[in-house]
Amino acid sequence: MIKKILFIAFIAFGSLSMVAQTTISGTVKDAKSGEFLPGANVKVSRKSVGTSTDFDGRFELKTTDNPPFTIEISMIGYKTEEVQITKKNQKVEVSLSENETSLDEIVVSASRTPERIMESPVTVERMDIREIKNTSSPSFYDGLENLKGVDVNTNSLTFKSVNTRGFATFANTRFMQLVDGMDNSSPALNFALGNLLGMSELDVETVELLPGASSALYGANAFNGIMFMTSKSPFKDQGISVSLKTGITSQDAAGDNAYNDFNIRMAYAFSDKFAAKATLSYLDGTEWFATDYRNTRNGTYTSGDRNSDRNYNGLNVYGDEVSTNIRGVAQSLERLGILPNGAAALVPSENISRTGYDERDLMTYEAKSVKFSGLLNYRPFGDDRLEIIWNSKYGVGNTIYQGTNRYNIKDFFMEQHKLEFRGKNFFVRGYMTNEDAGNSYDTRFAAININRAWKDDNTWFGQYVGAYFQGTLGGLTSDQAHAIARQTAETGRFLPGTTEFQEAFDRITSDPDLVTGSKFQDNTKLYHVDANYNFQDVIDWAEFQIGGSYRLYSLNSNGSIFTDYDGPIDYDEYGVYTQMQKKFLEEDRLKLTASLRYDKAQNFQGNYSPRVSLAYAAGEGKNQNFRASFQTGFRNPTTQDQYIGLNAGAAYLVGSAPDNLDRYFTQPLIVSGFGQGILGTPTTRVSGRAAYENAFSAESVTNGAPTKADVALVKPEKVTAYELGYRGLVKAGEKNITIDLSGYYNSYQDFIAGKNVIVPFYGTVGDNSLSLAALQNSDIAVFQTYTNSAADISSYGASIGLNTKIFNNFDFGLNYTYAKFDFDQASDPDFEAGFNTPEHKVKVQFGNTELFKNFGFNVNLRWQNAFVWESTFLDATVDGRTVIDAQINYSVPKLKSVFKIGGANIGGQEYFSAPGVGAIGSQYYISWTINN
Repeated sequence: MIKKILFIAFIAFGSLSMVAQTTISGTVKDAKSGEFLPGANVKVSRKSVGTSTDFDGRFELKTTDNPPFTIEISMIGYKTEEVQITKKNQKVEVSLSENETSLDEIVVSASRTPERIMESPVTVERMDIREIKNTSSPSFYDGLENLKGVDVNTNSLTFKSVNTRGFATFANTRFMQLVDGMDNSSPALNFALGNLLGMSELDVETVELLPGASSALYGANAFNGIMFMTSKSPFKDQGISVSLKTGITSQDAAGDNAYNDFNIRMAYAFSDKFAAKATLSYLDGTEWFATDYRNTRNGTYTSGDRNSDRNYNGLNVYGDEVSTNIRGVAQSLERLGILPNGAAALVPSENISRTGYDERDLMTYEAKSVKFSGLLNYRPFGDDRLEIIWNSKYGVGNTIYQGTNRYNIKDFFMEQHKLEFRGKNFFVRGYMTNEDAGNSYDTRFAAININRAWKDDNTWFGQYVGAYFQGTLGGLTSDQAHAIARQTAETGRFLPGTTEFQEAFDRITSDPDLVTGSKFQDNTKLYHVDANYNFQDVIDWAEFQIGGSYRLYSLNSNGSIFTDYDGPIDYDEYGVYTQMQKKFLEEDRLKLTASLRYDKAQNFQGNYSPRVSLAYAAGEGKNQNFRASFQTGFRNPTTQDQYIGLNAGAAYLVGSAPDNLDRYFTQPLIVSGFGQGILGTPTTRVSGRAAYENAFSAESVTNGAPTKADVALVKPEKVTAYELGYRGLVKAGEKNITIDLSGYYNSYQDFIAGKNVIVPFYGTVGDNSLSLAALQNSDIAVFQTYTNSAADISSYGASIGLNTKIFNNFDFGLNYTYAKFDFDQASDPDFEAGFNTPEHKVKVQFGNTELFKNFGFNVNLRWQNAFVWESTFLDATVDGRTVIDAQINYSVPKLKSVFKIGGANIGGQEYFSAPGVGAIGSQYYISWTINN
């Protein structure tokens, strides 16, 4: 449909080209090799009229401008050339000189103003269309992992989480991802779902990544880093491009499965004032199966399996979290007269868990992503003085998200709409994000409630105890009695693959009430406005910028995630900033950049974020750059930190916003016989306020010395960051070696932390009486609270990257990253820092874009050592690994096509990015890209 609309528009507006008065034609070559350059951009200076060279390096440009005027010829990786046009039908031959190094490329993100990477005051990593073409990874987003200092944690085939400088999680709220200026994080989850709903690979112009704190310019969420994805302009890059990719994923658990990735981009400039663009992407495949059935206890691995541990709790087995002490059940049955007096004495004081369901029985593992983007660009004056942009993006897909539980994100939908006014020195943009969780569900509660659908917990445990008691009386050993007891209790179990199981599964995954269902509901919205103005044409002695932003969240989960039982919860925040950049000394070799930002969120006091940096360019051509920076950053508690109210199975999650504490209550919880004598009721409900004001520290209870938990309401987290760096070009004989070296130190204050506490059903913690009796009788509820750690936490690290040419024309790159953190666990026993980052990482790249005519190849190797992963799902060690990706590509100019064959993890050694996720196998692909 989109293609038809654009085709009609092309015909309707095609007559505009007939009024062109001047035609310029010519060729563009590489100045060194003399080879013709396809894809070079040719445009009239300061205007949007332009074209690009074909695969033979030829171009023809028609314009209504009369000579004399200037045209610009540019291409990524080359220096821009200007040619004066003095007559109609002029023919030109242009030679472009390649940039000496990648450090000559221009970036905008570091200072919100164009500058060479070489002269950037902070660390910047960058990927452009050349690297995308050359990447050995299955997609450009996967290829980000080859950048220095960048970690990509694989949640599933379609959900990758990017992070820098430690404290990684799949719910990475410390790292911001902007797509054409829009934050594409999920409004409810507060983090980006990888590129599931992001940008088409055909439309990517550049990706820029700033590791470390960037709050001074970009606000609260740019805490660990920020990534900018910028798409191609329909004025500059026109035509229809298509990419077809197909291949297989290979995993021991899942076998070999096909996957397909299709992209199309259509762009056309109807005149120098109006242009349009549309992109469509479709991906399908099979997720990595999660089949880790090792036993767990208290959030870590433990010995045993279902046969040897009657309280077995498998990692990727769900429903077996439901466990109870069977002697307590026997005592209750005695009081009800179901068992004779004294029977409980024959039943051991032992915790028994229900039999669960494997994750693979609860998911189809269908990976899918469909993305559409439509863009309308209008330039009232026909040049870059003012451009008005309307952009609508839609995405729907399936993926897997691992948080406290494993969530099957199914038919998830997100849309974004942006209106932007931008000129040479300013922009004003506003956008909204809306999401719908679709048919997503929590696999843990799906299993728990499927079990309860065929037999409720009281009946199951009652039958277990009754059968155990009868077996014991009949002379069976304890092990034999337990076996008979489970067999008896399991009578009537819904088996995967049966009609009964499927009917219960469908009903439960459509029910948002976690007492009876598992559906994940959400229709949260986000509204955002930001603006920036650069005074460079008004003030000439320095460059000044001012800007600001405003954001409004409207939380709407119908009470299934947040405590929005009575309607949406609105929450807003705003910020303003200014920056000054001044150059000193001869040839402007010294650059001082200073910025200050103030942010205020609804529930918290305001925060100031200053940043000061110095960059000195030494050497001939200013190719030896030294830099130093100091900056502070902060992170506002997320919407979940403040307003969540969720039963996660292992714990109740309750946010700490003041108005949230009294809104949240658990479902009715069963009280022991002793507790019923205190409360006078068989069930009770626990409030969120009790978790913060009347609870035991979970660590102290585990250690056998219960003490009151000290849990303050959450407040913003702060970081003070120091960085030193060097970028330079070093001559080694006839070779140029680029070096990029940096070191950093971060000191954190009020680190946001989730802490588990235990709330007694009765008594006041510290009374040394009833509250301890509640612990002894298991009349308790476990809560996860959101607060700050008082501990001193710091992280530090360094990275170095080397790039050069070897063996005449082969590209060789090597980088190393070191990352470490310090934390005194004894100062805050209940706190888990979750650094989740290997201490050592090495990455190697070797390839040649022109091994012989039209043929290139690239190989990437990544090695990292083992490290500890801490999360609410599980704490465990992630093994070290070595991964190799490789690709070969061949261009066919006559077909305007590039063919590529490649593979990721071609060694076939499966690995885990974190405990609980599916083992990552190999991925092989072949692709055909046309006219890109």
